[in-house]
Amino acid sequence: MKNILVTGGAGFIGSNYINHILYERDDYNIINLDKLTYAGNLENLKKSETKKNYQFIQGDIGNAELIRFIFEKYKIKYVINFAAESHVDRSILGSEIFFKTNVLGTNVLLETARYFEVEKFLQVSTDEVYGSLGEEGKFSENTQISPNSPYSSSKASSDLMALSFYHTYGMPVVITRCSNNYGPFQFPEKLIPLMIINALNNRKLPVYGDGLNVRDWIYVIDHNKAINLVFEEGKLGEVYNIGASNEMKNIQIVKLILNHLNQSEDLIQFVKDRPGHDRRYAIDSTKIQSQLGWKPAFSFEQAIVKTIDWYIENKLWWQRIISGEYQKYYSEQYKTN
Repeated sequence: MKNILVTGGAGFIGSNYINHILYERDDYNIINLDKLTYAGNLENLKKSETKKNYQFIQGDIGNAELIRFIFEKYKIKYVINFAAESHVDRSILGSEIFFKTNVLGTNVLLETARYFEVEKFLQVSTDEVYGSLGEEGKFSENTQISPNSPYSSSKASSDLMALSFYHTYGMPVVITRCSNNYGPFQFPEKLIPLMIINALNNRKLPVYGDGLNVRDWIYVIDHNKAINLVFEEGKLGEVYNIGASNEMKNIQIVKLILNHLNQSEDLIQFVKDRPGHDRRYAIDSTKIQSQLGWKPAFSFEQAIVKTIDWYIENKLWWQRIISGEYQKYYSEQYKTN
């Protein structure tokens, strides 16, 4: 049995990972540590919470005493670090929490993992650390890091720190950097769920600038399968880019959603652009495909329809988030460490 500390496991990507992996592997014992900030939601994990090989702990990765306690109690030998403040807009409004969580919190995890001699530490990161692309080219693992937002700079910092632990201490670190995720349980402030929810409610769909910013999209299930492959077989000290080669302009995504929901494009409202808005991202995932044999299982056309339909079928989930109902409930159920 592998005792794995999964941090940030109540968030979008982390909860999808736990739900997926607990039904694929019975040799994983998952200890999920999540602070349950605004984007952490235990309702995401209803299908996993009754599993015998799953344990939830509410707490902050920056709490060194708690992290040490978890490592000791659960004999942690593996770490998958999803925990992060992750929304660019929020980082522009206030950067301090991004560096506290993404940099200092990751440092606490790394130092504790080093002390307890973990067998693998997987740092989950983002293609945003590479900065912005022109009209051509893709990010490879050798692309120079050049972050342009407080969020991406905090993730770049934590990546570099993780790699420094590998080079300095020989710590078994590996890093993944993914393109934009979409799928079930994504917090409503993100582009795709925001557009779906607004369209369902006949509200305006706010689109930054001219809507021509390009993102490379990957279905969250494909991303998590890649993460687990890197966790199992990835070479220590290496970075693996994860992308599905689905470059789409933001306005294309918005129009696709409106079309699927039979809504008018009159709902589109162009708004003032985000400061420092990266123009284009595109991931070259040749390395993980050639070295580890991964490839995406879902086409964009399949998965975006599945995603839209999930939000239609799970209105209560996002309505509770918008109302703040679930946050009130869980604040009464758990004491924040």
